[in-house]
Amino acid sequence: MQAAIDAHRENSRLYLILCGSSLSFMKEQLLDRKSPLYGRRTAQIELKPFDFFESFAFHPDLDAMVKAQIYGMVGGIPLYLMQFDQHCDLKENIAEVFLDPGSILFEEPSNLLNQEVSKPAAYNAIIAALAQGATQHNLIAQKSGIEPSALDYYLKELVRIGLVKRETPISGRSGRKALWYLSDPLFAFWYRFIRPRRSLIERGLGENVAVRIMEGLATYMGPVFETICRQWLWRELSANRLEFEMTEVGRWWGNDPMTKSQAEIDIVAVDDDTTVLVGECKWRNEPTDASELTKLDSRASLAGASSAIPRWLFSRSGFTSGCEELARSMGNARLIRFEDMLSNSAKPEAITPNLKQ
Repeated sequence: MQAAIDAHRENSRLYLILCGSSLSFMKEQLLDRKSPLYGRRTAQIELKPFDFFESFAFHPDLDAMVKAQIYGMVGGIPLYLMQFDQHCDLKENIAEVFLDPGSILFEEPSNLLNQEVSKPAAYNAIIAALAQGATQHNLIAQKSGIEPSALDYYLKELVRIGLVKRETPISGRSGRKALWYLSDPLFAFWYRFIRPRRSLIERGLGENVAVRIMEGLATYMGPVFETICRQWLWRELSANRLEFEMTEVGRWWGNDPMTKSQAEIDIVAVDDDTTVLVGECKWRNEPTDASELTKLDSRASLAGASSAIPRWLFSRSGFTSGCEELARSMGNARLIRFEDMLSNSAKPEAITPNLKQ
């Protein structure tokens, strides 16, 4: 018996699990060369936020469009998703989750930024510029008041802590065409709608702010819907429901020599260096018409798509009969409704945690 106990002691190990929400602290303090834990970890896992389809399970009784809007506001962080009450409408949720000075999300982005950087003023100005639509280096510098020569440092720091991403056109990656975007939905929403109106909120005028947020959501949701469509493509690939392979999904933008103007394509999927899909995403109240499919078809070659490459149109509100007829005549076009994406994608079982109950 004693021999068995001694053998157990020799083979047993002590496991220590460390968790933290500050990515930079975990990487640069706990795992840095100067840390006592350096070189001693047996594994590390960076837990990613849920995608839209995983976050879908948090509010089983809410309309799918409202779930998408909530995802656009806070992303896939469980704690943030749990702040929303599925028995309230969207406007009521916005008022309680964002416009109540006592709620945890009222100052959450500001608090998180203060934990990550020592001099937040410049970072606040840059994030605000990005949230208001500035994506080019010179425009970000102009709107933030940061010298262009100093802007690169701040942008790299924001990329390092996971708040900003740098994108280049997927089918012609040139650094000169790089654009900058906020990668965190909560920061994008909060700096666009909440931070500029904090004085109104603190003076008890949250109802006015809620109305203005509701008015601006349709425009705000455009890029969010593009993200959801890309997530859906990855899910379809994992389920072997795509007729092509792909290694990356992104966007394309650049000059259209035919029209002598700037052009964009919302979705471009590539398999290594070969374009395998081009697509457009429309988050509108009305059905998408044939002109959008015609425009996509005319721009496809700009992203390296031959005439045989599929053209897919994603729409929140369906399609006109003219668009459906054109898609049938093209042969390589596919029309995908938001509701179709939900029915075709496996969703986790509903979970209904609510911190307020």
